[in-house]
Amino acid sequence: MAAAVAEPVVTAQPAAVVAPAAETPSSEQFPNRSLYVGDLEHNVKEGQLFDLFNQVAQVVSTRVCRDQAGLSSLGYAYVNFNNPQDAAKAMEALNFTPLNGKPIRIMFSHRDPTMRKSGHANVFIKNLDTKIDNKALHDTFASFGPVLSCKVAVDNNGQSKGYGFIQFENEEDAQSAINRLNGMLVNDREVYVGPFVRRQERIEANGSPKFTNVYVKNLSETTSDEDLKTIFSSYGAVTSAIVMKDQNGKSRGFGFVNLQSPDSAAAAVEKLNGTTFSDKVWYVGRAQRKGEREAELKAKFEQERNSRYEQMKAANLYLKNLGDTIDDEKLKELFSEFGSITSCKVMLDQQGLSKGSGFVAFSTPEEASRALSAMNGKMIGKKPLYVAIAQRRVERMAQLQAHFARIRVPGLPTLPSGVPGYHPGAPRLVPHQLYFGQGTPGMMPPQRAGYSFQPQLLPGIHAGVGPNFVMPYQLQRQGQQGQRMGMRRGGNHQQQQLLHRNTNQGLRYVGNTRNGTDSSVAQHGFGGP
Repeated sequence: MAAAVAEPVVTAQPAAVVAPAAETPSSEQFPNRSLYVGDLEHNVKEGQLFDLFNQVAQVVSTRVCRDQAGLSSLGYAYVNFNNPQDAAKAMEALNFTPLNGKPIRIMFSHRDPTMRKSGHANVFIKNLDTKIDNKALHDTFASFGPVLSCKVAVDNNGQSKGYGFIQFENEEDAQSAINRLNGMLVNDREVYVGPFVRRQERIEANGSPKFTNVYVKNLSETTSDEDLKTIFSSYGAVTSAIVMKDQNGKSRGFGFVNLQSPDSAAAAVEKLNGTTFSDKVWYVGRAQRKGEREAELKAKFEQERNSRYEQMKAANLYLKNLGDTIDDEKLKELFSEFGSITSCKVMLDQQGLSKGSGFVAFSTPEEASRALSAMNGKMIGKKPLYVAIAQRRVERMAQLQAHFARIRVPGLPTLPSGVPGYHPGAPRLVPHQLYFGQGTPGMMPPQRAGYSFQPQLLPGIHAGVGPNFVMPYQLQRQGQQGQRMGMRRGGNHQQQQLLHRNTNQGLRYVGNTRNGTDSSVAQHGFGGP
């Protein structure tokens, strides 16, 4: 573990009254066992996280989130534990611990975006000294109650922007921190502390943002600074006007005009936007910083994309189990009878061969519904076609996570990997068991599927001894050169004797799908001589 870095000194005047020490968040408040680990150095690997957190409590799994190519780290990860108490213990012990020279930031994972973005008990602080980092900010606010997350905003170079966010477990603790710290001196700087309010809510509350700086684009090459000043002066006093030029002194086609009052600037934007000067249609709007403009464009793009997706998601079908000979044209031909197809695509691999899946988009959800009802399960060639409403990857993953969370058997320990005699892969929904003895007569025997998944039992049927097992490697190797094991129910006595003599040799699983004993079927497990 890397050595701890010295934290900056935070002084507040007058001194805040320290509240009682906060208790560790309870398992009732955080029913999940997963921790979010942020601010990761980009070279941190899963193994490093496992080694670090496993020193505090037994770790079930770790995952560093990466880009779509699976190469570059996104700077955050998830660490899963057996129970919420272990997760809380690890967060308390390791929060802000340096890893690869960079302090990590830990909080409980909330997969539900509505919970993460609710703004509940969220506090905003600004005018921070640049020496204050996440840990110093956390230590300052932790005296008022349990802090769920704490972050100082930084630029691309990792330098503090002078503001941050703190989310408490309780609304009362957040309000107490606001009342005590707002207007106080922190490192000789008077800070503002108040409830966090989203930008959109601030705009709705205050109306349109006031501005005096106006951006003008699509200017003619002959438009000068004086021309801009003359035109805009009709709406109020102009303090400055400039046309941006390149290195050769030629106009770049845009400029800025600053007016004395916000009302004058707003009037100029309203009247001049879309007007024509020198055969050029002007765009006139509020001047924005690059970051602000990019954020606004991104938000607008996301909103439009989500709107289109919501309108058409029910009209887009996902197909799988397609034959190798089906291409885009054949797929379109199969589905054209159900309506107007806007797009049709069979997914191909790098060699141009079909992956067996594809998408068909109709012009209306009703057409897609008819196609789904008629084509799902239909034999196309020698394969039954699977048809379903297409989903985004994020939605599909969320559904799978919710599904497996419901079926996971609670209270069962997870075995560490690398234990002899245990299968290393597959989710451990139930504990592994070594191969031993015969199954109990009258009980449901193990199924052939293996991989340690609990078999589905019929009502009134109970699992027998050793419902899940993996055969030890040494037993797997015995008798592999011998005859193939197995028999049919009508087999002769010699075949039965052969099966009993070789029961201990080379059998990973012996399927026995009966719920009772039958002398013609070998009992599950080691047979007699």
